[in-house]
Amino acid sequence: MKAILITAALTLVLGTPLVRAQSAARVETAAGANGQTATNPKTTAAPPDASDVYYYFTLGHLQEQQFETNGNSDMAAQSIASYQQALKLEPNSAVIMVRLAEIYAESQRVRDAVLEAQQALKQEPDNIDAHRLLARIYVQSVGDLDSGDVQLANVGKAVTEFQAILKIAPDDETSALWLARLYRFQNKQADAEKLLRELLNRDPDLGQALEQLSQILIDEGRSQEAIDLLKQAAVDSASADVYDLLGDAYSQAKNYPSAEEAYRNAIEQDPDDPGHRHGLASALIAENKYAEAVEQFKKLTELEPGTADNHLRLAELYRRLGQFDEAQKSLEQAKQLEPGSLEILYNQALLYEDQNRFDDAAKVLNEAIAGTKKQTGATANPSALAILYDELGRAYRKQEDYPAAIQAYQEMSKLGAEPEKRAQMLLIETYRDSRDIDRAIAENKKAIAAAPTDQTLTIMLATLYGEKPDPAQATQILHGLLHGNAGDQEIYLNMARVQQRGKKYSDAEQSAQKAEGIAQDASDKQTAWFMLGAIYSSEKKFDLAEAEFRKLIDANPKNASALNFLGYMLADRGIRLDEAVSLIQRAVNQEPANSAYLDSMGWAYFKQNKLTEAQDYLQKAANGEAHDPTILGHLGDVYLKLGYNQRAADLLERSLAEWQKALPADYEADKVSELDAQLKVLKRRLAEKSNPDTPKPQ
Repeated sequence: MKAILITAALTLVLGTPLVRAQSAARVETAAGANGQTATNPKTTAAPPDASDVYYYFTLGHLQEQQFETNGNSDMAAQSIASYQQALKLEPNSAVIMVRLAEIYAESQRVRDAVLEAQQALKQEPDNIDAHRLLARIYVQSVGDLDSGDVQLANVGKAVTEFQAILKIAPDDETSALWLARLYRFQNKQADAEKLLRELLNRDPDLGQALEQLSQILIDEGRSQEAIDLLKQAAVDSASADVYDLLGDAYSQAKNYPSAEEAYRNAIEQDPDDPGHRHGLASALIAENKYAEAVEQFKKLTELEPGTADNHLRLAELYRRLGQFDEAQKSLEQAKQLEPGSLEILYNQALLYEDQNRFDDAAKVLNEAIAGTKKQTGATANPSALAILYDELGRAYRKQEDYPAAIQAYQEMSKLGAEPEKRAQMLLIETYRDSRDIDRAIAENKKAIAAAPTDQTLTIMLATLYGEKPDPAQATQILHGLLHGNAGDQEIYLNMARVQQRGKKYSDAEQSAQKAEGIAQDASDKQTAWFMLGAIYSSEKKFDLAEAEFRKLIDANPKNASALNFLGYMLADRGIRLDEAVSLIQRAVNQEPANSAYLDSMGWAYFKQNKLTEAQDYLQKAANGEAHDPTILGHLGDVYLKLGYNQRAADLLERSLAEWQKALPADYEADKVSELDAQLKVLKRRLAEKSNPDTPKPQ
């Protein structure tokens, strides 16, 4: 098609049918019978005329086509020489200049291409081919608009060329879409929006225009406008792509149920497009519908058989569901597709941790660190190494191997400013976990000395004083962060937390109420309600606590923490046990491996005297949190009621030992006293029996 257009243009400019026939014969002779272009084209002694111009132009075009076909650089050089000869004979021809500029561009002589195209525009300012060539060159030299490495000067030049194209050809959709994208990069959102709306007025189904315009609206906080735009487009066209965009808009607005519906509509129309299923899977995960998301990723492994990421996502979902064998199978499939993948190794370590195989997790992470250093140098991939050291320290902390965790974080701190800051926080947390609060405070103060304006470090210092517990000192530190604006909400919440842990309940109530009063959005209010509920529960003001949790659950029925807290509060008091089980089950459904939720469920079943179910849930909870004194005590109570007195005694003794190691703010003297008395009675009973593991009659 390109050759036909060029020939037609030259026919109008350069010659008659007779001249064209003569020139064509000369080109055929020069090309030879085998179709190869001669390196020494035939010349005549006669003065150049239109037929000579046509001859060299057509020859240059044939050589250009051969270059495009086989990539032979000699053909590019010959094509350039032929076009230059044609231009020498017809020096004012914009058509020839544009063709010469094109072959310059194709052969990577970009500067020559730009100069030649600009020269063509001097001869013919509205030459759309020259403008398009320059626009293409500038766009290619701009770089990735989504990255930081962009040549800003060329953005402006590309904008100028696209504007010129649209003056000549107002209906050029491709140029208009590119111009809108460049306007967005220049932060000219209004210009981009205007241009995109003009495009959509002409073609309401233009997917790229819909995508860009909806993104502009979402970025400007006009999510509902984006949704309305796409909903109307769905009514007009009901295409899979429009439904997919609508799903994206709902997702960005965090309206995941509507996003799910939109993606399902897209899949119904185009079930084999993996993009729609990826969107649906993401929406399902956001809704905590992990089992349904699994089904989507299973389908994606069929649609994209060579993509390891789908198997990796399956492994993550199976891990969340507590289906560890299936998670391992999915990881093995991912490894086959991408051997040595760092992300796969990382997820293997996470799976081991969830199975309490901390030694295996640490081994995998250490091997990954060693492999990364070997491939890229000791600090050549700091982001990846920082993630690995972060998780390695976590695995060591789970084993209570605090010296090893500290060493991991110290290595992490050598990787740059950001990893060092993160490692500093993790070191402080590790000293706290090891019950060395004074060392944690010392490290925190050292960090603040290096970054005195870092509010996060100051809040952490206050939290540590709250652990001692020293609520007065913690409150004083936090008071210094108040500024009388909306940002105080977080400060008051932290104040309430340290005051609650220090048993300053009246002060804690007031702080939480202040946080609620200045909350700006629903999420902030819900956080304040949860805090108030927890404070009231600590004070045994159970009716007030329940009212706060009910309020939160009414606003957010999927708040797992609130569901669990209210359910446990009912179960622990032995009231409305069926309702307690129902509430806790809703939390467990969302996070099946959460040890706190499993403990609550086991305790609720214990209160219902469903001892088999209680044992099952509490054993899973203890597997996940082997040092939690409450979980160990609950499991001990189950074994005691089942008649396995020795096992019960062992667990209760472990529970008592863990209580003795608890942080001061976590220590509950009344529970410890009750547990100690219970254990003494049990030990006396064991001493009187010869066969302690014989179950008592039920």
